[in-house]
Amino acid sequence: MTIADRVTGSTIAGTAGAKPRAAAPAITLPAIGERELRLDLFRGLALWLIFIDHLPPSLLTWFTIRNYGLSDATEIFIFISGYTAAFVYGRAMLESGVLIATARILRRVWQIYVAHVFLFTIFLAEISYVATRFENPLYTEEMGIMDFLKQPDVTIVQALLLRFRPVNMDVLPLYIVLMLALPLILWSMKWRPDVTLGLSVLLYAVTWEYDLYLSAYPNGFWAFNPFAWQLLFVFGAWCALGGARRMSRILASPVTMWISIAYLVAAFYVTLTWYVPQLSQFMPKRIEQWMYPIDKTDLDVLRFTHFLALAALTVRFLPRDWPGLKSRWLRPLILCGQHSLEIFCLGVFLAFAGHFVLAEVSGGPAMHALISLSGILIMWGVAWVISWYKRVADKSGAKTKNAVGNADLAGGG
Repeated sequence: MTIADRVTGSTIAGTAGAKPRAAAPAITLPAIGERELRLDLFRGLALWLIFIDHLPPSLLTWFTIRNYGLSDATEIFIFISGYTAAFVYGRAMLESGVLIATARILRRVWQIYVAHVFLFTIFLAEISYVATRFENPLYTEEMGIMDFLKQPDVTIVQALLLRFRPVNMDVLPLYIVLMLALPLILWSMKWRPDVTLGLSVLLYAVTWEYDLYLSAYPNGFWAFNPFAWQLLFVFGAWCALGGARRMSRILASPVTMWISIAYLVAAFYVTLTWYVPQLSQFMPKRIEQWMYPIDKTDLDVLRFTHFLALAALTVRFLPRDWPGLKSRWLRPLILCGQHSLEIFCLGVFLAFAGHFVLAEVSGGPAMHALISLSGILIMWGVAWVISWYKRVADKSGAKTKNAVGNADLAGGG
């Protein structure tokens, strides 16, 4: 099995022993087979890390990757979302045409949008109840809903337009916008995948050069700029549609491995200077001036390359057939990754509930650990219930499992 097979999931259907053809298709897809558990594993891991990072800093916070490098769980989540979306709807576009694939994508966008509105409504109710019940208006200010309480009619409209969002509710609007662009992305990749990726890079560069952004209500801009974050989403789609296969020699090269390791070590040193300021004296001032600020809103290139280094090493050392993916110890992560939309929404609720308990009951290390572990257990339990329900209630699951098995946020599998 080659590095390319590890990334795309399997060998490309029909290539083994096939005769040369006059013209190869612009994009290729893995053959339909069993679920790609690595995607589920890392998507579940991203959900757990996002939940922990949304809580006040605690002992478990030091186990999240943002403390050891320049990227965090958001990059993992968006890349896998782009990969799975392209895997599902790219196949639909090749087999059923642009119109059918676009219709399916728009239906999924509507489902995610409804989930976002539902999450927004319940989240507002949760915050408002706690703030009123405990007579602590700081909750409404800290969670960013003061404007809703002042002008609920205007704020509701802005929320429906994705321009108003409380704290921790920025990922789904970003994903909705990226999914709306997916039909154009897939159509372009069907024509010229490398050109499509190049255009994505160009848009990213133009965004930085001319400060493109989407405005937010009542002021400011989106916490995750879609014009910049589209690069990671498109790159994931490009990898899913044969780009990873074409990069196989680069990924297999020892040079790539050592460059990735060196970059990760350097990034780790940079993060150490945030917690041990004395170490910054060993960093050249010119590098500091060039490097800072490392912008998350516009997906700083240092964050993007840090994710690439992590991905390159992961692909190299974690093969698709790794026996550990079948381990019962990793099953909770994989289950959460398989139902990412529901678990993400649940994680937002749990993060505020944990924030409330820590503020009103106790903020000690033991309570921090209890809240974090309890939230993870609840997410795992809900994922297990959803999985059980789908397995028992969906009589057609066996027929459709292979077709949509890799996409939850992408296709609702």
